Amino acid sequence: MIKILKYSEVESNEIFSRAESSMNVEEIVADIIYNVRKNGDKALFEYCEKFDKAKLDTLLVSEDEINEAVSLVEPKFLEVLEKAAKNIRKFHKKQVRNSFIINDENGIVIGQKVIPVDRAGLYVPGGTAAYPSTVLMDSIPAKIAGCKEVVMVTPPNKEGKVNPVILAAAKVAGVDKIFKVGGAQAVTALAYGTESVPKVDKIVGPGNAFVAEAKKQVFGQVSIDMIAGPSEILIVSDGKTNPKHAAADLLSQAEHDKMASAVLVTDSMDLALNVQKELEVQIPQLLRAEIARESIDNNGKIIVADDLSQAIEISNEIAPEHLELCVDNPFDYLDSIRHAGSIFMGRNCPEALGDYFAGPNHTLPTSGTAKFSSPLSVDDFVKKTQYTYYTKDALKKVAEDVAFFATKEGLTAHAKSAVIRTEE
Repeated sequence: MIKILKYSEVESNEIFSRAESSMNVEEIVADIIYNVRKNGDKALFEYCEKFDKAKLDTLLVSEDEINEAVSLVEPKFLEVLEKAAKNIRKFHKKQVRNSFIINDENGIVIGQKVIPVDRAGLYVPGGTAAYPSTVLMDSIPAKIAGCKEVVMVTPPNKEGKVNPVILAAAKVAGVDKIFKVGGAQAVTALAYGTESVPKVDKIVGPGNAFVAEAKKQVFGQVSIDMIAGPSEILIVSDGKTNPKHAAADLLSQAEHDKMASAVLVTDSMDLALNVQKELEVQIPQLLRAEIARESIDNNGKIIVADDLSQAIEISNEIAPEHLELCVDNPFDYLDSIRHAGSIFMGRNCPEALGDYFAGPNHTLPTSGTAKFSSPLSVDDFVKKTQYTYYTKDALKKVAEDVAFFATKEGLTAHAKSAVIRTEE
């Protein structure tokens, strides 16, 4: 049963603690990275057989396989995928940055070019659930950014097939190449390249602890989006929210993962007690009841605050991945929210809207990193290059200043490189 904690009566570590994995994966992942770098495709085939029980002849998903998968997906779902993709494109097109140029002084031109990375790598989990939503959320911004190629990796099933809904989403999103490989070995293949899998410039997408650790270890060889932790939801609510709705929303994240975190912060003890009871009604009804049960019992919390202002401060300290503001006039509170991955406003905006359909990205900072990082966006798939141009006359006007600054840092060659041109 979920814990109810009265904020004024408990230690802060009970309020702000997070679930921590006991797995030590660093050495395992390091061995996988070494093997894939050394043996390339051979290692990938071996890992597919070992971990996915799939004996493959080729890693690349063919166009025929994609078309066959699309034919197996019900038309209604294809229609929903297209609607979701339209909303995601609409939102992310607003994020596109423009290059700029400044030439308001004679003889001086400075500017910045915004350039997409050449090749983006997308990791899509397999395992306990298929996530076509991740395909849309992570590949559409890359396409809008203008990446020349989007490469997707995802683990196959025992028959060596990729889930049809994953392939259908990839087709809708315009993914260029798809490879049947998952885990730390897939991340390594994207980072360094193999005979089949091309090396990419950026790796995005969530995964298990081994995927997260692999992203951490290859960072620097490639760019990554973030190190994603377990799923999180925090609901800030007054006493007017229907407890059935609040319980359902908490479970929408609890069913992801036994390590997931579901938290309600409210100023109403009555709501806290009613939600606690309602969770016991709803958990047994879930397809993933065992996962949700462990998540709620071990990591779930209901925190009773003195008032909504205190509830929001608690939320800011936790900095959740998903924040629901289940209050009257939620826009009145929006400026008070400083740290959250994505905010869902009012009583009619369940977090699931953001997971699938509304348009804002669902790849979000977790584990409190919303205090300093942002949701996945078009910005993640571009880089900026700046440029400078001075005429000889323009340089003469500032050369002494540049040289003076350089000598203060003890860098006389810097100073000379500026003034030598004015002596000619």
